Amino acid sequence: MRTRRGVAVAAAETRFLSLPFPPIPRGPPILPRGAANWRQELRVIYQCFVWCGTPETRKSKAKSCICHVCGTHLNRLHSCLSCVFFGCFTEKHIHEHAETKQHNLAVDLYYGGIYCFMCKDYVYDRDIEQIAKEEQGEALKLQASTSTEVSHQQYSVPGLGEKYPTWETTKPELELLGHNPRRRRIASSFTIGLRGLINLGNTCFMNCIVQALTHTPILRDFFLSDRHRCEMPSPELCLVCEMSSLFRELYSGNPSPHVPYKLLHLVWIHARHLAGYRQQDAHEFLIAALDVLHRHCKGDDAGKAASNPNHCNCIIDQIFTGGLQSDVTCQACHGVSTTIDPCWDISLDLPGSCTSFWPMSPGRESSVNGESHIPGITTLTDCLRRFTRPEHLGSSAKIKCGSCQSYQESTKQLTMNKLPVVACFHFKRFEHSAKQRRKITTYISFPLELDMTPFMASSKESRMNGQLQLPTNSGNDENKYSLFAVVNHQGTLESGHYTSFIRHHKDQWFKCDDAVITKASIKDVLDSEGYLLFYHKQVLEHESEKVKEVNTQAY
Repeated sequence: MRTRRGVAVAAAETRFLSLPFPPIPRGPPILPRGAANWRQELRVIYQCFVWCGTPETRKSKAKSCICHVCGTHLNRLHSCLSCVFFGCFTEKHIHEHAETKQHNLAVDLYYGGIYCFMCKDYVYDRDIEQIAKEEQGEALKLQASTSTEVSHQQYSVPGLGEKYPTWETTKPELELLGHNPRRRRIASSFTIGLRGLINLGNTCFMNCIVQALTHTPILRDFFLSDRHRCEMPSPELCLVCEMSSLFRELYSGNPSPHVPYKLLHLVWIHARHLAGYRQQDAHEFLIAALDVLHRHCKGDDAGKAASNPNHCNCIIDQIFTGGLQSDVTCQACHGVSTTIDPCWDISLDLPGSCTSFWPMSPGRESSVNGESHIPGITTLTDCLRRFTRPEHLGSSAKIKCGSCQSYQESTKQLTMNKLPVVACFHFKRFEHSAKQRRKITTYISFPLELDMTPFMASSKESRMNGQLQLPTNSGNDENKYSLFAVVNHQGTLESGHYTSFIRHHKDQWFKCDDAVITKASIKDVLDSEGYLLFYHKQVLEHESEKVKEVNTQAY
C-alpha cells in the first residue's frame, strides 16, 4: 500500500524523469532565481535523487542518475540546481557544465551537500539544511514502512544516499563563543603539536622523519582537515590513514609521548627492506615513506586528477616533487639533449668523499643566502654549486648523439626545472665503497633562508665554465625557502642515533630526541652537523591550469 507521500514522490519523479536525458533540456530550470516555490522544488530533488525512500525511487535513481558526459555514476555525481544535468565531480564534468552555463550551484547526490562553484567549496544555508534533514528523516521512515529488513542497512548502501552526520553547535559551545569573541592568539608557550615518540627499538630513524613530516605546514593542514578518502580494500593497511591518525595524536594536546607501533608495523609490511629492529637510514626511510604514501594517496580526488599517467597530483607530489633537468651537450656538434625527471630530494656530495669535490676559490668571500663564507668551511651553496656544475663524461662514457648519429664525448649538467614546495637536501655522509665503509663528519654550513634561483635551469646562462655568478639579491621571492626541520646523526656508521630540530612557529625551535622534546636556539640548529635539511617555500604561487599542464608534460 502506497502512502500519500509515496504517491507525491512518484508523481514528482515521473515529472522530472520524463525530461529528455541527455542533452540538457531547454525547459524551465529546477531552481530559477527568485522563484517563490524553490523550497518545494528542492524537496523534490532530495526526494527523487538524494534521499530515496521507496524501492521505486531507488530503482529510478539508479537508472537515471548517470553523468551526462561519461555515462557513469561512480565519480561523486552532482546534480545541477539550475537545470537537469548530472555530472561527475571527480572528473570535473559538473565543473565544465557550471562554467559553460553559469549555473553555480549543484547538489551532491551522495551526501546531499550544496556546492558553490563561485566559492569553490560546499556552502551552508540553514533553510536548505533543514529541508535536507526533513527529507532524510522522511526517507528513513518510508524505508522502514516498505521493508521488513533493517532499513538503515539499506539506507547506508553507497549510491543510495548515505547518512553523513553534520556538526552543529551546542548550547555550551555557543556560550563559550559568546564569552570569547576574539580569536585565540598563539603564545610563546604554545605546545600543541609538540609530542615525543617512543623508541620501539632502534626506531629513532623513523621518529625523526615523523617529526619533520608532521611539522611540514601544508602536509599538516591536509591531514588535520581530513582530506584523505581511503579507497583501499583493507583500510587498516593504508599508510595514509595511519598518518592521518598520527597527525591527530600529535596535535591532540596530549603531553605524554606517543607510541607509533602501528606506523612501524605498516612500514614493515609495505617496505620490507626496513623490517626488523636493526639500525636503518633515516634518508632511506623518508624515501620509502613518501613512496608508500604516494601510492596510497592515488585514491584521493587530487591523485586522480592528473591527466598525465607519468605524473601524480596527490598531496605528496604536490608538496615534495620537483623537476630535475639534465642537459647532455655533444662536444662535436654542441647539440643538447634535455630530459626532466621528478625528484623528491637532492643528494649532495661532501668534501672528503671518494668523489672529487669542487670547492670555492680560496679566500673568496660570499654572502649568498646569508652564508658568510669562512675559509675551510663548506656551505650548502658550495654543495649546490658542485651539484649543478657541468661534468665532462669522458671518453669511456660516450653517448650516441642524435644529431651526429655517432658516439661522441659529452658534458652533463643538472639544474632544477621546477622547484618543489618543500625542498629536502640529503648530505651523503655514509660512504660505501669497495675499499671502505665510513661516515663523513665534515661540517656543512647551511642558512635559515635559501634562494634557489641560481640553480634553476632558467639561470643556466649565468654559468660559464662552471663558474656561477651568484646574485646578492635575485628579487625572485618564488624561489626563496625557509628552513623548518633538520635531521642529525650522531655516532658512527656502525652505531649511531638520530635526532631532529623542528621549527614550531616563527623562530621557536625544538629538539626532538625520541620521547624527549626540549627547547633549542637557532645557534643550536645552525651549528648542528646536518644530515637532512627541510626547506619550505616562502611564497606559494598560484599556477593556472595552463601553466600546470605545461609543467607536467615533461614528467
